[in-house]
Formats: sequence, C-alpha cells, structure tokens
Amino acid sequence: MTQKTILEYPHPVLRQRAEPVSSFDETTQKIVQDLIDTLGATPGIGLCAPQIGHSLQILVTDLSTMKSDPKVFINPEILQSDTPCIVEESCLSVPEFVGFVRRNAEITVRAQDEFGEHFMTRLSGMEAVCVQHEMDHLQGKLFVDRLSFLRKMIFRATARRRLQQAAKVADAPA
Repeated sequence: MTQKTILEYPHPVLRQRAEPVSSFDETTQKIVQDLIDTLGATPGIGLCAPQIGHSLQILVTDLSTMKSDPKVFINPEILQSDTPCIVEESCLSVPEFVGFVRRNAEITVRAQDEFGEHFMTRLSGMEAVCVQHEMDHLQGKLFVDRLSFLRKMIFRATARRRLQQAAKVADAPA
C-alpha cells in the first residue's frame, strides 16, 4: 500500500489541465493503485491524479462504507447530463472549506479502465456528483471556482490567512 501526499491549494499542479493517458502500462497501473490506496486512507470519496502530483486524466471514486469498491475512470468524458441540482461539496485539496455548487444528478460517462478498456456508464446521485468534481480537477478547476461571488471572496480571504499563518510558522525561530 502506497499512500501519497495529497496536494493542497494553491499548488500549481491543481490548476493545470491534465494530459490524456495514452499508454496503459505499469506506470499507469501504479498511479491508479496509488490513488486507490491514498483515497482509502481518507474520508473522501474521490481522488484524481493531479491531486497526487501527476497531471494525467485519471480519477478514482469509492463511495462504499469500507472503501472496498473503487471505480477507475481514465480519460473520462461526459456524454450526457441531466437533472441539475445544488449540492454541498468539499475537497481533499481544499481542506476545511465547504460550499454549495451546481452539478447534475445524473450523467453518462465514457472512459477507460486501468487496462485501456473502454466503457460507458450511467451514474446518479453522489456518484455522479463525485465524478463531475474530479473531472473538474482534470481541467485545472476546483469546486471553489463554482461558488457564488461572496463565497469565493470568503474562500480567498480564508486561504490568504492560512498561507500567512503558514509563512509565520515557517519563519519562526526553532
């Protein structure tokens, strides 16, 4: 089991558009396993390659209680989306911040698995929301980008305060 460090805002990799995966080799399978292992050690339900430092279009979800049913989506594409809704979201890369965003409660996704096999699936509810959240990461977007203007301002002020506090701690004499 290899648990990786999850990158946090404002790490620049989180703002990069991830590259499609073209080679389904041992490296790709290792990244998938690292994502599954890392997600399994968190309270989260989804994680993508950019969050562990790989700018590749790979995401995993696991909504099971015991983190025993991971789903892998490589090069995912939403073909159809229905039933707009407002949901409360949080993110492992934006700790301690939550907000309400607009998503679709049902989506049809085409993707590949870790071996390069194509599949299509219809997702609904939290699973659909989770995949959309992770796919935003693959485009260099965070859920905070979808917040209302006021909530974005609150987020920015909170993030700035945290960065200033971290800088003070780093500059403090040992």
